[in-house]
Amino acid sequence: METGFTKWIIVVTVVLCCLLELIDTSIVNVALTQMMGNLSATQQEVTWVIASYGIANVIVIPMTGFLAEQFGRRNYYFVSVVIFTLASMACGQSTNIWELVAFRFIQGIGGGALMATSQAILIDTFPPKQLPLGQALFGMGVIIGPTIGPTLGGYIVDNYDWPWIFYVNVPVGILAAIFTMLFIRDPERIKNAIPRPLREIDWAGIGLLILGVGSLQLVLEQGETEDWFESSYINTFAFLAAVGIIGFIWRELTAKAPIVDLRVLGKSRNLAVGAVLSFVLGFGMFASVFIFPIFTQRILGFTAAQTGYILLPGALASGMMMPVIGRMLQAGVPQKFMIPVGFGIFFIFTFWMGQIISPTAGEDDFFWPLMVRGLGMGLIFLPITTMSLAGLKGKDAGQAAGLTGMIRQLGGSFGVAIVGTYLERSIAQNRISPLAHISLYDTNTVQRIQAFTQNFLAHGFPLEQAQKQAYMALEGILMKQVSIITYTQVFTMIGLFFVVCLPLVLLIKRVKITGKISMDAH
Repeated sequence: METGFTKWIIVVTVVLCCLLELIDTSIVNVALTQMMGNLSATQQEVTWVIASYGIANVIVIPMTGFLAEQFGRRNYYFVSVVIFTLASMACGQSTNIWELVAFRFIQGIGGGALMATSQAILIDTFPPKQLPLGQALFGMGVIIGPTIGPTLGGYIVDNYDWPWIFYVNVPVGILAAIFTMLFIRDPERIKNAIPRPLREIDWAGIGLLILGVGSLQLVLEQGETEDWFESSYINTFAFLAAVGIIGFIWRELTAKAPIVDLRVLGKSRNLAVGAVLSFVLGFGMFASVFIFPIFTQRILGFTAAQTGYILLPGALASGMMMPVIGRMLQAGVPQKFMIPVGFGIFFIFTFWMGQIISPTAGEDDFFWPLMVRGLGMGLIFLPITTMSLAGLKGKDAGQAAGLTGMIRQLGGSFGVAIVGTYLERSIAQNRISPLAHISLYDTNTVQRIQAFTQNFLAHGFPLEQAQKQAYMALEGILMKQVSIITYTQVFTMIGLFFVVCLPLVLLIKRVKITGKISMDAH
């Protein structure tokens, strides 16, 4: 355990690294249009900038326990920071889209290690009685990072150029690398551990993990773009994902020294339940951050920066709540009671959003719902994390942290994929119903078209063009109303998913979070 200045410099280092990793999952979303223009890329090609990072993340995260033990946690963390920093610089220097995609994949390899290993370092830095505080600080990065990504990205894109969304990582990365070598130390168990010989490493498990989880992440990232299972490309990778995941599970359950020890799920019922709840958390956290900017920018006409500023207070509120929730856990408030409250609060957020969505909604209308979201996320994340890891020691705790991190990321990918698909297809379906009330034989419709036509004529348009503009204006009103109905349905769907999963909380065994949780595997 560390004390004084060293303790807090370690905290600052790892929380910043965790923030950087998660900010980079969403910061590029607002710069895709600029990238398309500057790199002469199509919309389909530029989506790989996001997909490559996510695929690398989800492959590396479950292997962090093994890699930290094999090479030493400090060494592994230092190399990961360096890889992330150098790849960030290379991303900004990219001259074509496929260079950028390749460097984003490398950046994701370094970044995936930062999140899981940061959690381990924080837990190892605090004494047992202060573990909730360490978890809370880690949670601040996890909750705040994806939310402020669009804010920071929007500001940079509006005021500078897209490469700067990568260059901002460089000074922080350099500082983190220096602090890592100066202040972070390996726990005794890792210092005394003998690295596994290369011939004894679970290479089959690594290969199946890359094939299965990597293919699954690719399907989730690219499915909507490729029209899902109408595409032979998606069908091929879906098949590879199924083969890879089934093979990976079989291999890890039977191997003598697995790369990811899935047997740890059978040692703790709370971990098994926590893994499922981590998926639900990732689904809600990423899906809600994904859908909100689309609504505000497509329907309300907000800029990326405006949308980011609206999201920021709720994210900061969630971060500030983390230490408070940590204190509550330390005082003995059971996770079994806090998680349902968090689920309920998050459902209130989704219901509230469904009520206030309208063409006239302003920035102030979203302030309190998003504050409620932040409170709900805090009450869900920290109890799930502490409950999942409680009672596990050494390698088991390290494996558990990697597994829950991977599952949370996959939950987010599923959430974004499902919500994106539902949004696009439901808008088309919901358009059919109002069309029955729009007809040239309907008096209201005719009057509306005539009013639009007269308005365009008054602005100097020729009659034929004014009539075309009138029909386009009517179509625009129709699509806006249909879109609002669909966005309301999406928020309701996310909330109902949380309600359906709520009974899982009944399976949680009450644990004391003040007991020792050793994560020396990292």
